[in-house]
Amino acid sequence: MKRLIGLIMAASLTAACATSPEGGTDRETRTRHAAHTDVAMGHPQPTPASRRPAERPPENETPGEPGSGVQAAPAPAAFATLPGWSEAEIYPGVMALKKSCRVFREGAADAPVSSVAPWAGQTMDWLPACAALEVVQDEASARTVMQALFRPVEINSPNGESRFTGYFEPVYEARTTPEPPFTEPVPAYPRDLERESGVGIFQRLPNGSRRPYPDRAAITAAGVEPLAYAHPADVFFLQIQGSGKLVFPDGSVLKAVYASHNGHRFGSTANWLLERGWISRGEASMQGIRAWMDRATPEQVRAAMNANPRYIFFTLEEPEDGDTGPKGAMGVPLTPLGSVAIDRDHNPMGVPMFIQTTAPGLGGDWSGLLVAQDTGGAVNGPVRGDIYFGTGKEAGERAGTMNAPGRLWVLLPRAVADQIPGIDAFADLGRGPAAP
Repeated sequence: MKRLIGLIMAASLTAACATSPEGGTDRETRTRHAAHTDVAMGHPQPTPASRRPAERPPENETPGEPGSGVQAAPAPAAFATLPGWSEAEIYPGVMALKKSCRVFREGAADAPVSSVAPWAGQTMDWLPACAALEVVQDEASARTVMQALFRPVEINSPNGESRFTGYFEPVYEARTTPEPPFTEPVPAYPRDLERESGVGIFQRLPNGSRRPYPDRAAITAAGVEPLAYAHPADVFFLQIQGSGKLVFPDGSVLKAVYASHNGHRFGSTANWLLERGWISRGEASMQGIRAWMDRATPEQVRAAMNANPRYIFFTLEEPEDGDTGPKGAMGVPLTPLGSVAIDRDHNPMGVPMFIQTTAPGLGGDWSGLLVAQDTGGAVNGPVRGDIYFGTGKEAGERAGTMNAPGRLWVLLPRAVADQIPGIDAFADLGRGPAAP
């Protein structure tokens, strides 16, 4: 243990000496087109670079969104007060944090980590702790490093609301041409979609004017450019998850990667079905909705999908060697039970968070260390997270059962946390507030 602490402090000092402020380190719609096709092999090709959006757009691109603006400082806490801290599996979260650190190192040293959370500090404030993560080899060393170099601060919601859900990377069968039941196009990033940061998402019309981009019902009625075809329910849930893998009859696999949304707010299909009595409260999960879709008429299914006006477009990419998950909004591959999607109008991206909630797919009461590396259209609020469960059917089954309130703490490097009023009472490594 003494050797580990020595390595931690040495790594911290090395990074601190090497870092200085000067260092730098997403009927007018166009008609259907054929999918990008490899003529020789007959399967879709990855989207050409010229057709990919320059960057994944923010989930909220219109002014005046709820939660915009500078947030209040979080409340200091002690590791000993975190429910389940000593038993939680935190190693996956630390490995995810190392991916965030790569992004931090590439940015300007004096850049703020978040424009809405000034209490998260600047990039340079995180680099010493990032360097110390290199000594982590297992659960024990991960916990020792986090307790030595970080301090927890709790994020609170003004209205007391909190919600934690789960998501995953689905794997769906697909075809290059429509054939029952693979009749729904996986939509390509449209040529007429224009994004204006801080203003909105628009459709450029043939006469040169533009209007807000249409909703799901209008888009599907007019048609889209298909990248491939899959079961209608599978395409719907692919859009809900934001990315996934498509498997073709010849065994080839392509990644459907989030490219943009249409600028409309996310609408809950589960609530829409509940209001009509078409499903029970116990069926209000991904599995329950899919089971309802399998027994409903095509017209009912379409109406239920259109209850969510948000529509997601994709690009296709070849899986990378050793690919373990999709890239989140931060641009790094997501880590199963190590990454979480958050609302970046409230919390900083890239930072470690300790979350306590209820996860039926993980045995009930659950706590874990997760890193904010993604966003989501339905992820809104300061105490709100969508936990990434991994790839495939089992991950989907576990993620689909999760929907519960909880608590959220951000772990800040000590030099950053020291700037928060009241932090001095929590200066130990987890024994609780100092006695008065």
